[in-house]
Amino acid sequence: MKQTFIIMCGLLSTPALAENAIEADRDPVHGSDDDAIIVTADYIDELDILAGTSVIAGDDIFRKLQPQLGDVLTSEPGVSATSFGPGASRPVLRGLQGERIRVLTDGIGTLDVSNTSADHAVTIDPLTTERIEIFRGPAALLFGSQAIGGAVNARDRRIPRGIPEKGYHVDVIGSYSSAFEENSVGGAFELALSDQFVVHIDGSYRETEDVDVGGFVLTPALRAQQLEVAAEEQEEGNLDEAAEALELANLQDQLPNSFTETYTFGAGFALINERGSLGASIGYFDTRYGIPARPGAEHHGEEGEEGEEGEEEEAPVSIDLRQWRADLRGEFFTGGGFLESIRFRAGYSDYEHIEFEGDEVGTVFDSQGFEARLEFVQADQDGWRGVTGFQALTRDFVAIGAEAFVPPNVTDQYGLFTLQEFEWDKGGLEVSARFEKTDVRSNSVAIGLEEDAVIVPIDRNISAFSFAAGANYRVASDVRIGLNASRVERAPSAEELFSNGPHVATQAFEIGNPFFDKETALGIEAYLRGESGPVRFQFTAYHSWFDDYIYEVETGGEADGLPIFQFFQSDARYWGFEAQAAVDVVQSDNLTVTIDGVADFVRATIEDDGPAPRIPPLRLLGGVEARSGPFGGRVEVEWVDDQNRTTEFELPTDGHTLVNASLSWKPFGEDSEHILIVSADNIFDSDARRHASFTKDFVPLSGRNIKVSARISF
Repeated sequence: MKQTFIIMCGLLSTPALAENAIEADRDPVHGSDDDAIIVTADYIDELDILAGTSVIAGDDIFRKLQPQLGDVLTSEPGVSATSFGPGASRPVLRGLQGERIRVLTDGIGTLDVSNTSADHAVTIDPLTTERIEIFRGPAALLFGSQAIGGAVNARDRRIPRGIPEKGYHVDVIGSYSSAFEENSVGGAFELALSDQFVVHIDGSYRETEDVDVGGFVLTPALRAQQLEVAAEEQEEGNLDEAAEALELANLQDQLPNSFTETYTFGAGFALINERGSLGASIGYFDTRYGIPARPGAEHHGEEGEEGEEGEEEEAPVSIDLRQWRADLRGEFFTGGGFLESIRFRAGYSDYEHIEFEGDEVGTVFDSQGFEARLEFVQADQDGWRGVTGFQALTRDFVAIGAEAFVPPNVTDQYGLFTLQEFEWDKGGLEVSARFEKTDVRSNSVAIGLEEDAVIVPIDRNISAFSFAAGANYRVASDVRIGLNASRVERAPSAEELFSNGPHVATQAFEIGNPFFDKETALGIEAYLRGESGPVRFQFTAYHSWFDDYIYEVETGGEADGLPIFQFFQSDARYWGFEAQAAVDVVQSDNLTVTIDGVADFVRATIEDDGPAPRIPPLRLLGGVEARSGPFGGRVEVEWVDDQNRTTEFELPTDGHTLVNASLSWKPFGEDSEHILIVSADNIFDSDARRHASFTKDFVPLSGRNIKVSARISF
């Protein structure tokens, strides 16, 4: 079979893993020096090549807080979310998700299993996150080939980066939201034990009930199916089954089994002086969340409750997830010469989650992972600067239970990378390259379906070489144009290779292919960004050609009472654009009023199958924001088009319009970090669904949500 892959690299940023982040170029849209983009890579003193990077920090994170990381980012250009449910949501960048988007914590992987399936939560709590960075472009090669579609880096202060100015620092956050019946609280405390040694502790707790939605739970198409089932069962005299189907069709206003409960805690320390820093931390993440049921996905087991073969009585599915994590970060300044500093970053994770069917244990997923990076940061040599490094990653994954859809497997990955930048008065050049070796192996891979399957050992060793280049030119004092090109290769993941079985949480029978080739992609990107007077703007257009692109679609078949979702490979093509602009229409000593807007669009086509699955449609977002002293306010409208361009067994998604508003007050003055925010999301209680979600036909977004949040910081 012809196989495929690809990338959409842009010239967007140059992230790496730096710790004491420094100011780089100003955000081309938000503009003010207070909103300057901070890049997690100190080896870039002034990053002028920064098209398309988005940063959310401070009050913006606070205003957009959601239980999962993906839903925090959806107002950014080119960003959607998997929105599997309130308990599990991962970022989608330019229509790409899963194995093509790396989610990082402080520069290295989260070491969870959220990339393997949309129902798995990201083990990052936005409550304790101080900054979120979205990267695309050649620098994504620094994070591994899984970042071909981009990377999202969430940063906290668990390993301190500096000595608190007053010798201590305290943050306390509390929030309540009506649609989720959410109660959440989080806090962090830092204390300087000397002028060089800092300790840190943090923790958070969040509880939400079943979420309120704006209308029927099922889409009109699924409602029609259930009403047809009810009529058929009624005609056959199966009154209980008819009543159940009718109840499901008429379900509205609240999404059953969408509760969440999450708590975290962590502690760390750092030794910081003029020669560098060394720090470590330990953290714990614990969450339990419900999985909304897929209508018609009736799993068949060997025995029913009365001991007969056949359909099991349905029970609500939930996931109980725990992760222990240890991290180490160090930096040594050389004091001069070709190298400015040497950096080291490492993390170890012991992860487990259990998929429950009612109170019964269904499947246990256990993963132990380790990732480390060593970077040699070059000093600036008349506009030439860069970083060269080594990265190692290992994961030992085991799924235990009758519904373990992936066999035990081990992944080892090693990479060498470099990023070099050359800058002159009116322009710049950026080049990046990475060589990566991946070994994915399992001793018990099932070839074939169910009882016809043959179990064999498989060991895949794949080498990948990727490179990218970008150039930019300053056409006016504050306006730049740029062009980027990339060629990226990616080894298939264990889930894409070895899946073969029922997955109770996704309510699907998933099938991979152990003989997939590596993916390859060519990408180009052009951009224009800058500012002129009160106007700030950024526009990016991109096009990617994939060879051996791996994708998962519903086949229309059924196994073990579940719909079959199978991975395939084929050539594919992605193209689209992102636009963002803001203009200050009123600027005075006491009042600033800004109008801003975002637009994004992506079109993806698979050579053998037509439209790619789960591609977000055209989206427009516009807002008006006002600030006066300690007071602030914002009103925004988001319009999302219909998505009728679907795969064979994928249903279209109706468009929607969401209206949101918020008011903020800093009671101790505009420079204070204390803040109170009252917000209203989806004011008109619209029925809204994200086409990028596997569950969008039976898991709508939340309905009208009134939220009150407060932060105390001193």
